[in-house]
Amino acid sequence: MHDASAGVSFFGNHDLWEECQKTKPEHFENAERIGPGDDPDRVERADRRRFMRGASLAAMGAVAGFTIPFEKNMPAGLVPAAFAQDDPLAGKDGLTLLGDRPVNAETPAHLLDDPITPTERHFIRNNGQLPFEMDAASRTLTVDGFVDNPMTMTIADLRENFEVVTRALHIECGGNGRSAFDPPARGNQWTVGAVACSEWTGVRLKDVLEAAGVQAAAVYTGHEGADVHLSGDPEKFPLSRGLPIEKALDDDVLIAFEMNGGPIHPMNGAPMRLVVPGWPGSCSQKWLTRIWVRDQVHDGEKMGGQSYRVPAYPVAPGTDVPNEDMVIMEAMPVKSIVTFPANGEETALTTEVRGHAWVGDRTVEKLEVSIDFGATLAEAELDDPVNRGAWQNWRTNVDFPQAGITRSGRGRPIAKASLSPMRSRGTRGAISTTPTTALA
Repeated sequence: MHDASAGVSFFGNHDLWEECQKTKPEHFENAERIGPGDDPDRVERADRRRFMRGASLAAMGAVAGFTIPFEKNMPAGLVPAAFAQDDPLAGKDGLTLLGDRPVNAETPAHLLDDPITPTERHFIRNNGQLPFEMDAASRTLTVDGFVDNPMTMTIADLRENFEVVTRALHIECGGNGRSAFDPPARGNQWTVGAVACSEWTGVRLKDVLEAAGVQAAAVYTGHEGADVHLSGDPEKFPLSRGLPIEKALDDDVLIAFEMNGGPIHPMNGAPMRLVVPGWPGSCSQKWLTRIWVRDQVHDGEKMGGQSYRVPAYPVAPGTDVPNEDMVIMEAMPVKSIVTFPANGEETALTTEVRGHAWVGDRTVEKLEVSIDFGATLAEAELDDPVNRGAWQNWRTNVDFPQAGITRSGRGRPIAKASLSPMRSRGTRGAISTTPTTALA
């Protein structure tokens, strides 16, 4: 539906549309019906709540078939619980829902087998509620702060004024693998599926910042998005993190407005987001509205305390570290994942094993596989990344000596990755490590 006063459109079940027109015509007198092909900037598979948030509550009730009591007294930004029960994974395929307030969902390892992660299998990591508005035509990005030429641009402006590039870039939640921590850690209990490597199309953040004229005093960026705080308070940000200015000027950091050749999925930041490969996913601000160039380390939401921080020195697991001894997470550590065969899947005694490996700002130089819990290791074939910032695909054949079941599935192999530096600040030489996401 499209209500002239509310400025929303009905985009979904058109049998329901016809029924609502018959039973509640007073709510649809200014309506227009929008088909899947009528507006390329909308995503048909989007969570239905997004398309209802701007509607009058009377119209929302008409769609649902009931009256919303005291609708005129309901605070702005709240959505009736009946609507909040809609499938938060609409447009996704096979993800495991870890929480719905905010929505967080990971992808089982075997569904990450593609070299390029399909949109429907990209994990979801949210800190607040979806924005009220995700229209690509009207969304603007402001670049201000310590710049010579503050700018506010639409996506069309970005396309017109800067080189548009497409890159395969991996994004990983800073808490990926948390479920294996001992002692247990608070937060979403991610196993191994809070990582993805999709193709992103957009413009380089570096090009935009250079056009704005970054001043000598600039040391950090601060990012803001259009998502809504869980409290509904418009004065609060669910998340506002940033980057050291030298990282923001890296060639691989994109302001993206396409995902795998189509619109960005609403749960993944439509219509515009940052993509910062190799750093915690929270740096890749979704629903992007502002890049604030600052003369100090950004102090936005979840930049301080223990949020997205690690101890400045080695500690035993579970050690209580004071806030002043915590440092901001930057480049992520080396990891790898087995995507085939699926965990628990029965295979022949000889089978192909494959997966991906990735590490921060660098490249993995060797990938080894074990079928005996690390007692012996065999080197796998490892591809170079298709471009900087992409994960690396690997494969090998393994021969199991006999049929059997391990604690995590029949003949489940583990992987070990070794890495080499790739223009990483202050890094020299090579490091070998067992990835924290390895399975046995």
